[in-house]
Amino acid sequence: MTNPRLNVDYRRTQNSEPMAPSALPITEILVVADCWQLEPEAEATIDRAIAAAAEFVTADVGDSELAIMLTDDAGIRTLNRNWRGIDKPTNVLSFPALQPRGPRQTDDMPRMLGDIAIAYETTRREADEEQKPFGHHLSHLAVHGFLHLIGHDHEKDQEAETMESLEREILLQLGIPDPYAERD
Repeated sequence: MTNPRLNVDYRRTQNSEPMAPSALPITEILVVADCWQLEPEAEATIDRAIAAAAEFVTADVGDSELAIMLTDDAGIRTLNRNWRGIDKPTNVLSFPALQPRGPRQTDDMPRMLGDIAIAYETTRREADEEQKPFGHHLSHLAVHGFLHLIGHDHEKDQEAETMESLEREILLQLGIPDPYAERD
């Protein structure tokens, strides 16, 4: 599974070893909406999901960082309207960071992968409607957002199949059932 823009294979083979823990990105989680207090395990759930995704892909995510903002529907609606021209809330948005050109230097700061925003009410409603544990759905959205940050997309059918396959495999590592099973 490659990203043609970067010519990088993102999936480890089944026989390859996981990356060393130092190869995991630094993940900063910012809780900006009080409604997330209803889910005290949300931050730990996201940390596990990002770590699983980073260990699974072969993209160089070591010595990097990302920020995840836990917001509400009003906050994500504003982001969606301002950045995508869509005036409604959504479950997750990803904002990949521009990557510097040229080789990395040993004294460089960690490179920024980008930002992810996740809306509580939409995530909760979708989990309830699909009769999934909230933590499973939240993990899926975190993995989905992370894959966007490293160059994956789902605008075309083949890209969507590749991205969904990666999501399934990463979530399986976390013991989470296929989130697309009922749709297939």
